[in-house]
Amino acid sequence: MTNRIYPKSHAFESTKYAISTTADIQCPPPSPPPPATLTVWRKSLLFNCKGFTVFDAEGNLVFRVDKYDRSDKGEIVLMDAAGNPLLTIRRKKLSLGKHWEIYDGEESVNPRFLVRKHVNFLQLKSMAHVTSSDGGLVYEIEGSYTQRSCAVYDERRIAVAEIRRKEEVSGVDFGLDVFRLIVQPGFDAAVAMAFVVLLEEMFGSRSLAISTR
Repeated sequence: MTNRIYPKSHAFESTKYAISTTADIQCPPPSPPPPATLTVWRKSLLFNCKGFTVFDAEGNLVFRVDKYDRSDKGEIVLMDAAGNPLLTIRRKKLSLGKHWEIYDGEESVNPRFLVRKHVNFLQLKSMAHVTSSDGGLVYEIEGSYTQRSCAVYDERRIAVAEIRRKEEVSGVDFGLDVFRLIVQPGFDAAVAMAFVVLLEEMFGSRSLAISTR
């Protein structure tokens, strides 16, 4: 880039000038990327299926969950727009709906996350604990899923994902079946959506009818 030349001072009648290079210019740090805002529709695009359909801010399909009513595999698969499996959610055997496992792809060993439904009437805000396979606490989910107002917090108590009601458009209230999933940069949107599926199973008005293994 060509150096830009500026007079040192208007008060001095001198032919000396100061040269300012790009190294002298203090550029502001780059702005962090904005969070991803997904629109979650609590409905499968397939006939006779329960599930979710998820769109990005441009209206592109990004995630799908399709659960046939008569399926008894005891699992839910989160897929991308093309139907490729991203994560598989399974209820832990004999857990009575309180313990769940999240696997990469369609794997059945070495779960990526273990999720436990939190039932404590003294801590109404806490809904679920998420741990890694070695038992270390990773995330905690707090708020109210039934009101579509909750957040996923990491170990530093920073919200990495949030569920919010979708704003009215031209006076149209979308109710509880369409809502926002806001994912902060650096957090896996697929994992955030898997948490949404689990919250639906734990606290939703109608579940995806997962059976135990």
